Amino acid sequence: MSGGHDHAHGHGGTEGNRRRLAIVLALTASVLVVQVVGALLSGSLALLADAAHAGTDAAGLVIALVAATLALRPPTAQRTWGYRRAEVLGATLQAAVLLAVGVLVAVEAVGRLLEPETAEVAATPVLVFGGIGLAANALGIWVLTRGGARNGNVNMRAALLEVVNDALGSVAVLVAAAVIAITGWQAADSVASLLIAAMIVPRTIGLLRRTVAVLLESTPPGLDLEAVRAHLEELPGVIAVHDLHASQISDDLPVLTAHVVVEDAYFVDARAPQLLDQMQDCLAEHFPISVAHSTFQLEARTHADPELAAHR
Repeated sequence: MSGGHDHAHGHGGTEGNRRRLAIVLALTASVLVVQVVGALLSGSLALLADAAHAGTDAAGLVIALVAATLALRPPTAQRTWGYRRAEVLGATLQAAVLLAVGVLVAVEAVGRLLEPETAEVAATPVLVFGGIGLAANALGIWVLTRGGARNGNVNMRAALLEVVNDALGSVAVLVAAAVIAITGWQAADSVASLLIAAMIVPRTIGLLRRTVAVLLESTPPGLDLEAVRAHLEELPGVIAVHDLHASQISDDLPVLTAHVVVEDAYFVDARAPQLLDQMQDCLAEHFPISVAHSTFQLEARTHADPELAAHR
């Protein structure tokens, strides 16, 4: 006997996410064009690095937009969860590309410091184009956070991370340009490039760890399966819990399954449905995540005894 609660998941939020991603993509593409022009006019590596960062952001946002669109597709007999995991795949690709850009920027900046360019960086164009980039990034952050990207799914958080990192890169570019304008210290441009790389790499590693954990079907963060087992086995009528598994279809869709051995009397006097409700209530009361989809297979003692030693 199996039981579970299937919560409906509307797509209104995902449709809104798609619109916000499209707006931010247009802003980021504009920043890319502006910063490439500014880098060519000024000779600034930091501005060029920030333009490359914006280009990566644009590619990542395209991936995020495609993922958000796929997530709107309904489940089918072949894909019973629909395309919910497409958003996780999109976030993984974004993070991987952004990590590669961060490493390349760092390598180029070190090369510039070791072998300084003879051409000087023109501070004024950097200030102008860097300021335009920062303004566009600030607008993009506002669009995403206004839609709840801080607390949204991993795909939206990945998009927000990219735009925030790009804004921080623009700040670094502006500081470097100001230093060059005031002191004439040309190495400030390469130092700013290193700072941009330092902002990119650690955050993307963290995002990769989270998305890869979802793809590997790891236990959701904050959920102790042994504690789940202990709480369920304390319920009246429950003898043992085995084949207990928890994973995530997407960042905001955890699932849990278990085989539960119960007293034979629960099958005779029709108390099994009440026991299913008690198990659901136990999960909701004692654990920090919301298990949106949980399935329990109730088994008689005689059915499950041969399996307990192998599966506990």
